[in-house]
Amino acid sequence: MDRWTEQEQAEIVTELCRRAAVDADFRQLALSDPAAALAKVTTKPIPTDVTFRFVDNSGSVKTIPLPDPIPETEELGDLDLRSVAGGDWLATVDWNAATRNQDE
Repeated sequence: MDRWTEQEQAEIVTELCRRAAVDADFRQLALSDPAAALAKVTTKPIPTDVTFRFVDNSGSVKTIPLPDPIPETEELGDLDLRSVAGGDWLATVDWNAATRNQDE
């Protein structure tokens, strides 16, 4: 099934939250059956590879979602860093010009 874009998901969840804030029955539906609540605010098919869960954050205990983890990246070696930074002098030397000057 097609995934929602980030913008589509944000718009759908915003509408669900807006409605849940003013409609107690809808709020309970979102808490007990998130897929059914989502289906009431969008005609787009709900992605099958994502599970939505809503929590009631109105009490004294607050739920704060952490951001998605950032994947580890491979570090560049010294040679790669010099090349990217323009410090690889071997790559910038015009060897033909250097040898011509020696021959004169």
